[in-house]
Amino acid sequence: MAFPSSYILSLLLILLLSSASRTNSDSVEDSFIHCLNSNSDLSVPFSTFCDQTNSSFGSILQSSAQNLRYLTPSMPKPEFIFTPLYESHVQAAVICSKQLGIHLRVRSGGHDYEGLSYVSEIETPFIIVDLARLRAVSVDIESNSAWVQTGATIGEVYYRIAEKSKIHGFPAGLCTSLGVGGHITGGAYGSMMRKYGLGADNVLDARIVDANGKILDREAMGEDLFWAIRGGGGASFGIILSWKIKLVPVPETVTVFTVTKTLEQGATKILYRWQQVVDKLDEDLFIRVIIQAAEIPERKGQRTISTSYNALFLGGVDRLLQVMQESFPELGLTQKDCVETSWIKSVLYIAGYPSNTPPEVLLQGKSTFKNYFKAKSDFVREPIPETALEGLWKRFLEEEGPLSIWNPYGGMMSKIAESAIPFPHRNGTLFKIQYVTSWQDGDKNMAKHMEWIRRLYNYMAPYVSMLPRAAYVNYRDLDLGMNNKSNTSFIQATAWGSRYFKDNFMRLVRVKTKVDPDNFFRHEQSIPPLPLQQG
Repeated sequence: MAFPSSYILSLLLILLLSSASRTNSDSVEDSFIHCLNSNSDLSVPFSTFCDQTNSSFGSILQSSAQNLRYLTPSMPKPEFIFTPLYESHVQAAVICSKQLGIHLRVRSGGHDYEGLSYVSEIETPFIIVDLARLRAVSVDIESNSAWVQTGATIGEVYYRIAEKSKIHGFPAGLCTSLGVGGHITGGAYGSMMRKYGLGADNVLDARIVDANGKILDREAMGEDLFWAIRGGGGASFGIILSWKIKLVPVPETVTVFTVTKTLEQGATKILYRWQQVVDKLDEDLFIRVIIQAAEIPERKGQRTISTSYNALFLGGVDRLLQVMQESFPELGLTQKDCVETSWIKSVLYIAGYPSNTPPEVLLQGKSTFKNYFKAKSDFVREPIPETALEGLWKRFLEEEGPLSIWNPYGGMMSKIAESAIPFPHRNGTLFKIQYVTSWQDGDKNMAKHMEWIRRLYNYMAPYVSMLPRAAYVNYRDLDLGMNNKSNTSFIQATAWGSRYFKDNFMRLVRVKTKVDPDNFFRHEQSIPPLPLQQG
């Protein structure tokens, strides 16, 4: 049977194109490996690379990724994942990405709420530089400090501090599987923030690879860049290699408690009272509220709202009960609600581990929360009226897996200036709200859940901060706006930049323009440089 010559030409063209596509993908990786070995002081083992043809690719990609919404088959995948073993490997990765024109994403812990550390929706092809193997923690109790590599989890940091001392800690995240690199770049709040401020407020030095592939410490980078990386959001200015953190004193005995109130137990009035007192409480006391929909045990199929007051007190139970009686008696806290424990065990308690869990679990760096989810955030400056809370409960009961966490401010958070670091949410903030909806059935009903949280966010607009309606950068929210491909518009970025950073956004833009004018480090919500002035 003879085939028309046009058919044969078409077939040859298809084969040629598919072959070229494979060769192109292979050659990108080959060129990158060759370039790395030319630019690194230490050889780069082939085992540090994993491309899409490797059977381990899926497991490595998913290893620390939190939001399953960004792991669906339709989401763009990296050409390959590079897992550096040494600082010089990271340096070389930046030099080679720049030389070869390959877009890179950087992952330390995979907790980015919109998956920006492992997915690029605006620019393909791309690669991931995964810092998971750079996780050394060196604690020096004598100088009250520690050097922490970027791939370590905050739980590992807590464990290594407690291993050396029962009376030292660090005021950072409540979720123990957070990667230290990205965590601190966004601020890093936790249960000691009212006493000591944020993790980013307690950074003494850092090592970073800049857009030219140079490793800089605080002295070499200068105070402007050092300011920008402590709260200005991840992956805009360089790749963090390690932080030098300041340890803070903690008592040998601390107290924790969780008291839950439902609507039937007067939850609305108690929460209204919490709003009135929370920023004025003793700064040793941190009480957050975890709000969920819950089944009513005696009424099958009916749901109510559950508000759980989850707390850490830097002291013993007797003083805690005295503080609570004076400032928040409405909660009805009793001695039997309280547990005296060590600071490291309080970390496990607040993170939601069962009471008999050994601290060694923190060394596993395993996430306890892996879901399809969408989150948003708000900052509140005036108590939300009871009638508005009732409207919130009504909307909560319409959704399958709603969650909201209200985190208290005041104390040290009110004493640090808004411009001290890029994180601006300070004096006058009563508390921060995180809204989350999560689900397990993948893409199937995703639109319904996304629509619910957006409607909830619109409902809350009159009761939260305005002009701008502030948001927390580590609860990344692409609904607030996105950069275009490689053309990052300053005007466009102001829409979300002013919400995350308020007046600090302009200073971040100036720093970006100075240290990365070509916008090498970029993603959907990276800080834009100002357009270069034409001479």
